[in-house]
Amino acid sequence: MVMRVLATEEALALIELLKEKHGPIMFHQSGGCCDGSSPMCYPEGDLLLGDQDVCLGEIGGASFYMHKNQYDYWKHTQIILDVVDGRGGMFSLEGVEGKRFLTRSRAFSAEELKELGLI
Repeated sequence: MVMRVLATEEALALIELLKEKHGPIMFHQSGGCCDGSSPMCYPEGDLLLGDQDVCLGEIGGASFYMHKNQYDYWKHTQIILDVVDGRGGMFSLEGVEGKRFLTRSRAFSAEELKELGLI
């Protein structure tokens, strides 16, 4: 099964820390504006999702969403959630930890695209 979103070990460790501190969490891939195009982490339910938000899957027990317009651009890639040192988005939970989530990606292979129904 092809996963649309996954996370590095470092990201999974930070997700666990944030869940211990804040309870259930969720992610939404920002499309720009105030926090650039960062993956934003919120307490589950704090961000109101609309019918244009697409759930790409779960990482570390946290759902990962992206707006449909952005998804249409990224649908040919696998999203890889990573973490680096530094301050990220001012609205994202990890900021006070001295870390920030970062989106990496890779293009799906032709076989993966076929399995996903994209070709």
